[in-house]
Amino acid sequence: MPLAPHTHPRYTNPMHVHAAPASPGASRTQSVLLFSLFATLAYVAVTFIAGLRAHSLALLSEAGHNASDFLALLLSFAAVYFQTRPADSTRTFGYQRAGVLAAFINAATLIAISLWIGFEAIHRLSAPVAVQPRIMMIVAAAGVLMNGVIAALLWGVARDVNMRSAFLHMAGDTLSTAAVIAGGAGILYTGQNWIDPVLSLLIAALILWSSIGIVRETLNILLEGTPQGISLSEIRSGMEDIDGVLNVHDLHVWSLGSQSRALACHVTIADIPPSESNCILVNLNHVLKQHFHISHTTIQFEHIGCEETHGCVVPVAEMASHSSHGHHHGHAH
Repeated sequence: MPLAPHTHPRYTNPMHVHAAPASPGASRTQSVLLFSLFATLAYVAVTFIAGLRAHSLALLSEAGHNASDFLALLLSFAAVYFQTRPADSTRTFGYQRAGVLAAFINAATLIAISLWIGFEAIHRLSAPVAVQPRIMMIVAAAGVLMNGVIAALLWGVARDVNMRSAFLHMAGDTLSTAAVIAGGAGILYTGQNWIDPVLSLLIAALILWSSIGIVRETLNILLEGTPQGISLSEIRSGMEDIDGVLNVHDLHVWSLGSQSRALACHVTIADIPPSESNCILVNLNHVLKQHFHISHTTIQFEHIGCEETHGCVVPVAEMASHSSHGHHHGHAH
């Protein structure tokens, strides 16, 4: 006779602590971010000093823009650090969403910056400001080189939404700084000061479009929405195609981080012992991992003949005779 659910070995540990696996490239990512932090801070100092000496509002704005990038990189570095920390009894899923939160803040900051750039550009179109194009071009050339190198390094480690947002920050800076060079050259040879704000508007639109996509993705994760590219109907159909599965309901799929997904559901099977249902559980987890890339699952087996009463699944026999009736639970990690 099968053991009762509360005495079965599968139930001896009521709490499961899941450690977030450390990414093999975490140390390389941290090294890239450290280099980027020091290089960006140095460029901010150079740009600020050059802006003061040249009385250039454009260079001072560039210094402020890069200062925001420094903060964004610092936030990403902190997120990578927290993501490598193991799970504990307080945070059983670890810190997998630290990177998602950092990406959301970075992208939201970029949206604010792009709106500010657009506002300033429109203002300058109506009231052109005389600039010193030669100093602009020299300082901006150094910025293009630095930001381009950092963006290339970040692209090499941009495996999740956190690092993609950091890359977007630096790529946007590279484009905006290159536009400063182009604008400086245009102003130098034509004397038309409207070139600079027009280029700024184009860059602001590009940054805004890219940032909105990251905000939408991170909000979906933070609100535990169904991951992009996942179809619940396809998952349910794939699970119900497995021998022994009669029905799949209360199906939920969400993202733990930008690269990991979790699933919880109820599966109706025949009234068989837990030892016999284990084969069904193995097949379910195989399908979920191989076809839908879901490796963290919590699957509750329910016997046929159970009815739902007041939100709880209660066996028909228990409702009539008050006898005990259990469910099997399966966990896969």
